[in-house]
Amino acid sequence: MTIAIRMWMAEFTAMVDPDVGGLHQPPALGEAASIDRLLKLDWDSINLSMDSAFVLTGALFLALSLALVLSILDRSEPAYIVLVLTCSLEMAILVVIILSVYTTVLGLSLFLIEDAILTPVYLGLWVIFWAHWFRLEDIGRIYRMVWSVVALLCVTTMMLRAPFYGSVIPVHASIVLSPLTLVLKLMAGAMLLWVTITGIRKDKTEGWAALAAVLLVTVSIYQEELVVLHVPANFFLFGVASSLRQLSITLSLGIISVLLVRRFVRGQREQEHWKLEIAQAREVQQVLIPEATPTVPGFQLESDYRPAQQVGGDFFQIIPDGAGGALLVLGDVTGKGLQAGMLVSLLVGAIRTVAETSFDPRDVLEALNRRLCGRNQAHATCLAMRLDREGHVKIANAGHLSPYLNGAEIEMDGSLPLGMTESARFEETRLTLKPGDRLTAMTDGVAEATNGSRELFGFERARKMSAQPAAQIAQAAQEFGQEDDITVLSIERLAPTESASVTVPLATRPAEA
Repeated sequence: MTIAIRMWMAEFTAMVDPDVGGLHQPPALGEAASIDRLLKLDWDSINLSMDSAFVLTGALFLALSLALVLSILDRSEPAYIVLVLTCSLEMAILVVIILSVYTTVLGLSLFLIEDAILTPVYLGLWVIFWAHWFRLEDIGRIYRMVWSVVALLCVTTMMLRAPFYGSVIPVHASIVLSPLTLVLKLMAGAMLLWVTITGIRKDKTEGWAALAAVLLVTVSIYQEELVVLHVPANFFLFGVASSLRQLSITLSLGIISVLLVRRFVRGQREQEHWKLEIAQAREVQQVLIPEATPTVPGFQLESDYRPAQQVGGDFFQIIPDGAGGALLVLGDVTGKGLQAGMLVSLLVGAIRTVAETSFDPRDVLEALNRRLCGRNQAHATCLAMRLDREGHVKIANAGHLSPYLNGAEIEMDGSLPLGMTESARFEETRLTLKPGDRLTAMTDGVAEATNGSRELFGFERARKMSAQPAAQIAQAAQEFGQEDDITVLSIERLAPTESASVTVPLATRPAEA
């Protein structure tokens, strides 16, 4: 009598068991009912061992969902999206494992990808995640180091797996490849250790809070290596077969989820705090920027101010002298946002102080220069103009754009911006406005407006429009594509029969997106 036995071997067996093929133990012979019971016991054992994998899959899904939601709500934190990628990769690995146990649909190539590519990349993503979490500097260098090691680890692992090992790669090559693979894996662990230590030194509170999660992640990555130190890799937890890797990943994801929510809540509080400070700074700036242009007999004065952000970096002041003339000051500080707004407040206060004793443009610029010198990176361009009742204008320039007279640029000597050096000198230019003449000054936000094709509004367009009303110039630049604060001042001398009117500037609001 001949008994024929048909054997089946999983695709990944050749990758994990070198002794493959044939029977490894005597076949079970007996009645069909008994064999069915033995088979059911085997499947019960397999199902029990896979319960922890399903629990881990659920924990990964919850952590992934949380990180995805937070990444949508706060796009400024890259750690969220890196965690999404990390959890997605671990879930892909678990899916491969589960499908390999319960189905025969997977081929050898997929197991090779999981073992030689997905697993090393998963290790690298954890290093990148913690580097972003601790907000380390020079993140580009960390990326290059991590992915270089991961790429080498992928290559050496692939060379030790079927179908390459034993056919393309000689068997004796494992003497070199196996230690090299271990060294590369330990190098990734060393980078994770360095990232953690650096993070703790940078922010002890944040670092120590995350230390437990980092250690659990390290345990999950190096479970096989810990077996050498007699650390149990598999055990039963509440009657469910579990592995050290699955348990450590589940616990680390729980801690990380708490840390994610904590950081997000703290970030939202900081944003609300900054919004409040910016709103307060803007309220101060609105008080400092004139809401209406003063009336000067015999002249038509126009102003238009359009900040690009909540707090602008442009400033202007029009101060009548009580004798039929006025002091006009226009400028642009370096930087943007709250810091620029504080500089504007400083300069506007200084202008009003100087105007109590002198309306001379050179005196004004010298006083402003003294206020800014010695302050770190506090610079500004500025144009000061003194207008008298006869139409005589005296102009001093500190690195600002030259004004335009009837559509033509006024030639002025160059000078340094405010705050560069205390010895800076500001040359003056004199001219006389005749009836119908229009003198226009503007900040560089007009010329630097950029449209969707990255085309600049440019100085030529600004020059051609300089004879038009201030509001029309500012509106054209804003509609073209505002990039920076826009401020336009203009003075038109009226004919003797005309009367001056008051021009109210547009509300100081940010440009529409």
